[in-house]
Amino acid sequence: MARTPQKSLFTADLIVPAIGDAFRKLDPRELIRNPVMFTTAVVAVLLTVLLIAGHDGLAAGFKIQLVLWLWLTVLFGTFAEALAEGRGKAQAASLRATKADLIAKRLRGDGFEEVPASALRVGDVVLVETGDLIPSDGEVVAGVASVNEAAITGESAPVIREAGGDRSAVTAGTRVISDRIQVRVTVNPGQGFLDRMIALVEGAERQKTPNEIALTILLVGLTIIFLIAVGTIPSFASYAGGSIPISMLAALFITLIPTTIAALLSAIGIAGMDRLVRFNVLAKSGRAVEAAGDIDVLLLDKTGTITIGDRQATEFRPVGGTDVGELAEAALLASLADETPEGRSIVVLAREQFGLDTSALPEGAQVIPFTAQTRISGVDTGGRVIQKGAVQAILKANPGAGATTAATELRRITDEIARAGGTPLAVAVDGRLLGAIFLKDIVKAGIRERFGELRAMGIRTVMITGDNPLTAASIAAEAGVDDFLAEATPEDKLELIRKEQQGGRLVAMCGDGTNDAPALAQADVGVAMNTGTQAAREAGNMVDLDSDPTKLIEVVGLGKQLLMTRGALTTFSVANDVAKYFAIIPAMFVALYPGLGVLNVMGLSGPESAILSAIVFNALIIPLLVPLALKGVAYRPMGAGPLLARNLAVYGLGGLVAPFIGIKLIDLAVTGLGLA
Repeated sequence: MARTPQKSLFTADLIVPAIGDAFRKLDPRELIRNPVMFTTAVVAVLLTVLLIAGHDGLAAGFKIQLVLWLWLTVLFGTFAEALAEGRGKAQAASLRATKADLIAKRLRGDGFEEVPASALRVGDVVLVETGDLIPSDGEVVAGVASVNEAAITGESAPVIREAGGDRSAVTAGTRVISDRIQVRVTVNPGQGFLDRMIALVEGAERQKTPNEIALTILLVGLTIIFLIAVGTIPSFASYAGGSIPISMLAALFITLIPTTIAALLSAIGIAGMDRLVRFNVLAKSGRAVEAAGDIDVLLLDKTGTITIGDRQATEFRPVGGTDVGELAEAALLASLADETPEGRSIVVLAREQFGLDTSALPEGAQVIPFTAQTRISGVDTGGRVIQKGAVQAILKANPGAGATTAATELRRITDEIARAGGTPLAVAVDGRLLGAIFLKDIVKAGIRERFGELRAMGIRTVMITGDNPLTAASIAAEAGVDDFLAEATPEDKLELIRKEQQGGRLVAMCGDGTNDAPALAQADVGVAMNTGTQAAREAGNMVDLDSDPTKLIEVVGLGKQLLMTRGALTTFSVANDVAKYFAIIPAMFVALYPGLGVLNVMGLSGPESAILSAIVFNALIIPLLVPLALKGVAYRPMGAGPLLARNLAVYGLGGLVAPFIGIKLIDLAVTGLGLA
């Protein structure tokens, strides 16, 4: 599996632009999307005005420090988001370079005209030859070619793209390295796969997920509660015969509200999608990433997903006393004009096993083209007619052969091939049955072990295929899936997904064909293979650029990591705020209520030192947690109970202890330097 190399968080080419972006994000129209940080900025503005006015009885030096650290708190929050976006912008820049200045050979009549890719429209057909970059997303309508998709997937190995089937989709910016194809454009300028990918990795289209919205509402609620609490303090101070300066109250309010998680919330979400991109998976929404962390059932299309996708000829099985060499020669002649992967594999097998060197059809031979109605192809050499096709189609086309012992033997062989997970093709010459060709679906290497990992994570795997139950059972056993659905139609796939969802389970679907599109759209997480059709890629909410269905293991792990990171830092932030409350309130009000002195367990020097130390700690804790927010909490498969216990032990306890230690150390420094 290819992974995009991870850029270090603290390199100059990331930090310098992020600093500039952090200042640009101070725009109120940007800040308002984060209510807690917007509130912090409003308080910073208020204290700045009070500093200039200078009428609240506090020393100017102390107020300057408060204002400085409040603005730093806001900047650290915007910097965290900007740094998270920075890695995406770096990748977006390389993608833009991929699609820049593409020239298309748009077909016109018997020739073509060269036009900029930006001039192409849906329905245009372009010619792409060896060495050319594909100018737009589209479908191959003629020809077959090897395409280098390294610019998109990071993989140097070329892939085959051909007209028809589920390998016809091509992406702008990839390069044809052999042969030529004609591509029908399926998107207008600015709407292609690369354009959407650029927007997504930059964060421009990242919307808040339901979990983020819920957490934002919680943070706003806590902010309002602390606003009310702080608003009541002047009355208590007045009752005790004293007063609290507005600047102190405003600073106290900021130390108590959940600025830590509010500052990091957006960065966590952006970083989660960025980690997916580095695994060569493009998520179209943060909602899909979160849903992946809770998947219960994974449905996988067989062809092109569990299997390589191209059935390969592996054996010739003669019947009725026919020599296997005769069968191989007839199969080769019937397949010379067959440009499908199956047809080419038959030619290769006949040449490798029997040394047949026939490379062209006899002069005057007529090709019998395959049609969906006959399900037969072959060749008429003038002296004999060679047919190749589905067993039932061959028997139907040759009624006299159906009652022979060869036909009985052929049916037996057909059942054996089906039970072995293969597909049989029958071969006949002039109505006489010669035997069958064993076409085998090749299961992708290592996939059984990967499905074992999914099972260990509590995810049930179900293979969906249009094959008969015998073939499906064999492939399912070889691949190691938990269950299978045979002879499945698009309607069957939809029904299965809805049934699982009605049972309260979250369903993921992997697929690559047009017939998978409805199921991909219905699933909670629809992962489309990049080798698949345009319809499949449009329907899914994720696209796997490596076309590896077992990549869902990483997708699930990253989804869980995103949820764990957000939960862990929220736990830390809430515990952090509770600890700050008990750390600084006694020190601030001990002059008004001497009895609070026994609660000043930290021995803070005084009200001004306590509030300044808390503000400094409140600001510094944000950049200290940025690496954890961007890298994520390490995912370890475990149940909800142990996970909650671990979060409380590590991040809850850490959130309680850190403020006591940090604020005390800062208080010693502030007092020693005479800053308060």
